[in-house]
Amino acid sequence: MTDTATLAPSIRALTSVNDAHIWQLADVLIDCVEGGASVSFMLPLTRDRALAFWQRVGEGVARGERALLVAEDAQGIVGTVQLVIDQPENQPHRAEVSKMLVHRRARRQGIGALLMQAAERLAREAGKTLLVLDTSSAEAERLYARQGWTRVGVIPGFARLPGGEPCDTTYFYRSLG
Repeated sequence: MTDTATLAPSIRALTSVNDAHIWQLADVLIDCVEGGASVSFMLPLTRDRALAFWQRVGEGVARGERALLVAEDAQGIVGTVQLVIDQPENQPHRAEVSKMLVHRRARRQGIGALLMQAAERLAREAGKTLLVLDTSSAEAERLYARQGWTRVGVIPGFARLPGGEPCDTTYFYRSLG
């Protein structure tokens, strides 16, 4: 008998976002914020706010403005990353990586790396040659550096952690050309 909890998660792009996806994505977002991730939300993050956020993301996916990748295991969605494809007309060659989130129960299993690799593949398929992102997490910084991203610099006190404490933000880019 195979233990499904030990199977590698699958990564896929959602071409449409339904209520079940939104509910599971909200679980991941709430877990990350409660775990201290600086991802634009403050504590307490209510389920209604999390659901509304993912509804808006789903609308952006439907309009083709962004791609939404998810990592799933036997229990459902455990991670996600977005690729903001719709950029100003003088920047058609680039995309922004946004909201790379992994539920705490699924961390340290390579899910972040798999999500980033899938985002890069999707960006290449969309004709993008440059990706950018920002992060406030030292753990995420290590992930991006291992994936070949170039650290540009740090803005001290740029954002706040979910509990209100200021945190630095580090910017990265990756050339796909």
